[in-house]
Amino acid sequence: MSFDPLDFLEDAVRTPSHEDPSEMRALLLDALDGCDPETDDAGNVLASKGTGGPHVVLNTHIDTVPPHVPFSRDGDRIEGRGSCDAKGPLAALLAAFHRTDPTYRLTVAITADEETNSTGAHALDLDADAYVVGEPTSLDACTSARGRFQATIHLTGRGAHAAQPDEGVNAVRAAAPVLDAIDDYDAERGPDPHPELGPPTLTATTIRGGDATNRVPDDCEIVVDRRSVPPETEDGFFTDFAAFLRERVPDDVGVSLEPAERLTPFLEAFDTPDDSDVARALLDAGAGGPRPFGAATEASYFAADAPTVVFGPGNLAVAHSTDEYVLASDVERAADVLTDALSRL
Repeated sequence: MSFDPLDFLEDAVRTPSHEDPSEMRALLLDALDGCDPETDDAGNVLASKGTGGPHVVLNTHIDTVPPHVPFSRDGDRIEGRGSCDAKGPLAALLAAFHRTDPTYRLTVAITADEETNSTGAHALDLDADAYVVGEPTSLDACTSARGRFQATIHLTGRGAHAAQPDEGVNAVRAAAPVLDAIDDYDAERGPDPHPELGPPTLTATTIRGGDATNRVPDDCEIVVDRRSVPPETEDGFFTDFAAFLRERVPDDVGVSLEPAERLTPFLEAFDTPDDSDVARALLDAGAGGPRPFGAATEASYFAADAPTVVFGPGNLAVAHSTDEYVLASDVERAADVLTDALSRL
């Protein structure tokens, strides 16, 4: 079938998918008409062509963050929610899929829950040999990315009248050694800096404590954001950091670490070799890089199974913003690079 990536992209940006991706999924299924697309139980849209090996998967997502930003176009600039993250990359992936007549198995697998819990990506079991994940990378081949974990530190003390503070155990005061522990953790217990991603980060992002201005507080909560690097795993980090906190907090203060509730595993860091077949194909086809991607991504789920590269048009710096946009020329360039790369596999 004839597929115009820019026509599709304009229709896609006009289609809100920040609350319910159903309409966007219907648009995607229509764009894959003739390729026998199907929707699985997790809401993923899949279509394949070709047989044999290797099995190459093109992946991105159709959901967006709120609020919806209406479509507009000014010359080369296509604006609106999802134009950059990730309907522009989706348009390029679909164009390459339609243009390619592979001598191997080629699959598009498009998820619908990337911006929240990644339930779609977690449900995929494709037995692939390589993945290309569409995200705004400014046309660079990104072969690594940090992971992201989140947890709440709970501190418990003993309440008392503020006029007699020695009768209580001040949980808010115990936040001081906790904040110091957050600053010290990586130097004492964290992984070494990664050659591409650099060091991990651990950041206190919110704090809440106490319930009255004249009472010694018996509770305090601090939320931490962890940006991990290989080889750190979520289980390893949560176990080690909880033990480190217990060492640093006074004995009369209770301390626990509670990972944020998720329906799926956290997105862990990954690193695909720059000389992997899929990375070399993209680089030889004209992609920039290789370099790290600047955000956590569902690519981490796929990279645990096969070499995975993140690639697409658009600048990550404008994703999720009210001024989100992508250049039409970059979408077309991404489609050309992907088509060439797929021919090289």
